[in-house]
Amino acid sequence: MVIVDSSVWIDAFNGQLTSQTAWLRRELGRVEIGITGLILCEVLRGFRVEQEYQLAKSRLLALTVYDGMNEELAIKSAENFRYLQRNGITVRTTVDCLIATFCIEDGHQLLHNDKDFDGFERHLGLAVVHA
Repeated sequence: MVIVDSSVWIDAFNGQLTSQTAWLRRELGRVEIGITGLILCEVLRGFRVEQEYQLAKSRLLALTVYDGMNEELAIKSAENFRYLQRNGITVRTTVDCLIATFCIEDGHQLLHNDKDFDGFERHLGLAVVHA
């Protein structure tokens, strides 16, 4: 399963052509793609036009949506954040810590366009799709 981060979905919905959005367009329907509830929230909160919001919501809900948030994930995410911080890497958002840790713990790959995930890949074994 490939979890696609909000950084890619936002670019895709905005019509931005990046290597990640090109991969997503090419592989959507061919590769099993999912999101987390946190990614769903991050993407949908950015829509100002109701019709665009409804269309995006419909498309995203057609994917597998993982809840993933529980006590164990919260603790492991905090531990991962602290580990990276001790190694000179500061992750800017709690959401990114949760998403990366969810992928690591559940064995999912992550497609992203966000530098905050680089430390998770280098130091904690996050499997990343390099488009």
